[in-house]
Amino acid sequence: MTTGVRRRMGVEERRQQLIGVALELFSHRSPDEVSIDEIAAAAGISRPLVYHYFPGKQSLYEAALRRAADELAGRFLEPPQGPLGARLLRVMGRFFDFVDEHGPGFAALMRGGPAVGSSTTNAMIDEVRQAAYEQILAHLEVGKPSARLEMVVRSWVSLAESTALLWLDGRRIPRAELELQLVHDFAALAAVSAAYDDGMADLVVRMLADEPADGPFGDLVGRLLDLAPRVPAQRLR
Repeated sequence: MTTGVRRRMGVEERRQQLIGVALELFSHRSPDEVSIDEIAAAAGISRPLVYHYFPGKQSLYEAALRRAADELAGRFLEPPQGPLGARLLRVMGRFFDFVDEHGPGFAALMRGGPAVGSSTTNAMIDEVRQAAYEQILAHLEVGKPSARLEMVVRSWVSLAESTALLWLDGRRIPRAELELQLVHDFAALAAVSAAYDDGMADLVVRMLADEPADGPFGDLVGRLLDLAPRVPAQRLR
């Protein structure tokens, strides 16, 4: 049974509550569409009290994005055990979990939202991309990447981001298919680069050495082989 007495929160606890409330609202609608009055009502406090903890909507928005950015960067953390293809597939699963749960907030983070042009927001976006980039290099066991490898990994991180944003517009392709396709995209980008560079070729050979036939990379090879009979022989010469 409740007593009807509302517990008084400390300053930091209240700030964290407001950030959580804002993130929940941003998960369903664009931050542009969420008012301070709605955030105050959802938190069970008055509008002036929100301004006691945050000087304005912009500062609350940036604090919410900070938490979202940290959580999103954490989705790329994966123990370095097992085949690379399976690891990347698990990463993509967690990445799309976040996108699915925080659609409008994810779009706002990646597109800038009401803070477009803000150096703070831009820095947070760059931190997420850099964290993803560094995690992929760690899985490849590469400390100092070549120019081609850097291009491959950064291109793939950008591709995952843009694919997720497009998927949010109607979710017209099954999510599981996109997750697997993005893992295939990574292998394809690396393979194409390997055709131009011996160092990348060595990396791709090492990357595929421990991949099982029924893993994501093996699946890609099977799909490509299935396509071969459909291409006229003269076009392959």
